[in-house]
Amino acid sequence: MTTLKIIDRALLSLIGVILIATLVLYATDKEYFSLVFAAEDGPVEYGTAVFLFVASLVLAGHAGSLIGQGRKGAAVLMAFYALMFFLAAGEEVSWGQRIFGWESGEFFQENNYQDETNLHNLVVGGAQLAKTLFGSFLTTVILIYLVVLPVLYSRTSWVPALANRLVAPMPWMHHGAIALVASIVIAVIDVNRKWEVYELIFSLLVVSIFLLPQNRDKIT
Repeated sequence: MTTLKIIDRALLSLIGVILIATLVLYATDKEYFSLVFAAEDGPVEYGTAVFLFVASLVLAGHAGSLIGQGRKGAAVLMAFYALMFFLAAGEEVSWGQRIFGWESGEFFQENNYQDETNLHNLVVGGAQLAKTLFGSFLTTVILIYLVVLPVLYSRTSWVPALANRLVAPMPWMHHGAIALVASIVIAVIDVNRKWEVYELIFSLLVVSIFLLPQNRDKIT
């Protein structure tokens, strides 16, 4: 078994542990779940930031490989994906604001409902960006990517062609199955900050996907 496969299995096993812990804490200690496990600046939130950053590093590595092959256009796209995940990691912890204790600028104090230096908590037109854009819309896009595309990838010709053209790492069927299980778990529990666990599961899934995508031989 290769090192990448060992890492991949470890990531998927960690997802299983997190889902089990989520159900156990929900059943036994909801207060601990909200105030410690999934709390602001807690292990779930920092774990999400770490694995989003790892995902960006994996994509950056793919971009470097593509440059070595002379595929400059593909490398630029891959570097863009890496940048998006780097930004997501920074956003998750408000760019280290609470870690280093610096204050938000005037703009964020006036327009961010948590007075933090990040975009996803901005209030635009009286609505929280996290709930309007980063909520339902982004969740739908993510589930299509994780659940629908793996099925279409093996049953159509246009999805592989488009994915390879966009150098988009394609999930495997087991990634979609895990995403569905996680969605069911999050849907059935009713506890504050449950969505933070959902974000952590996603961050672990994308690292797994980016390390060993279905189309690895086409995009790296």
